[in-house]
Amino acid sequence: MTIYCGVDFHARTQTISYCDTADGEARRKELHHQKDDVRAFYQQLSGEVIVGLEASGYSLWFEEMLESLGHQVWVGDATEIRRLARRR
Repeated sequence: MTIYCGVDFHARTQTISYCDTADGEARRKELHHQKDDVRAFYQQLSGEVIVGLEASGYSLWFEEMLESLGHQVWVGDATEIRRLARRR
């Protein structure tokens, strides 16, 4: 089973859209970095976990946490992502 997570990461919050290959059901969750236990949420995801997010200056702690949990982190170039999104 693989879980794919797309993260809209901000300084104080993040919105996660995720689904797993077992049931294909898409889910959404919002986490507040100060109020919610971000590590606990990602720690409960099992199997292969791939987390994608745009590069940002304040996400290093988050990327390091995900890697320490054994999850793959895919970081995209924000400018290139926006350029491709306009073409749709």
